[in-house]
Amino acid sequence: MNEDLKRVGEIFKAKRKELNLSLKEVENSTSIRSTYLEAIEEGQINDYISSVYALGFMKQYAQFLGLDIDGMIRDNPMTFRMPAEKHEFNYGIGTLEARGSMSGGVKWLPNLIWAGAATIVLVAAWYLAKFLGIL
Repeated sequence: MNEDLKRVGEIFKAKRKELNLSLKEVENSTSIRSTYLEAIEEGQINDYISSVYALGFMKQYAQFLGLDIDGMIRDNPMTFRMPAEKHEFNYGIGTLEARGSMSGGVKWLPNLIWAGAATIVLVAAWYLAKFLGIL
């Protein structure tokens, strides 16, 4: 598979040189880092990033160069086949930890202050209305 990637990478490199583009120009146009572009051209992209990103970068790079990526995938199905990557996730039942709040458990204090302020405003409004004879 590595030889197939090198052969596909040579297609990318030849097309880039045919268009007289530097890796930096391609990087600026595609937002793919030049190290990844170089890895694609050398057939070593899977050594640097996951196969999902590698395939996405190769598709974007091919589109930029005007290459027929669908034809390349048809002609080289094993090269573009994404191997199953094993990721270790140890999240399960019982692994979540309960954390204390940053406020130290005094969540009710701001609400109490607002409720007290609202009560004071309402009582003051009632006395003002009574003093003005509105009530």
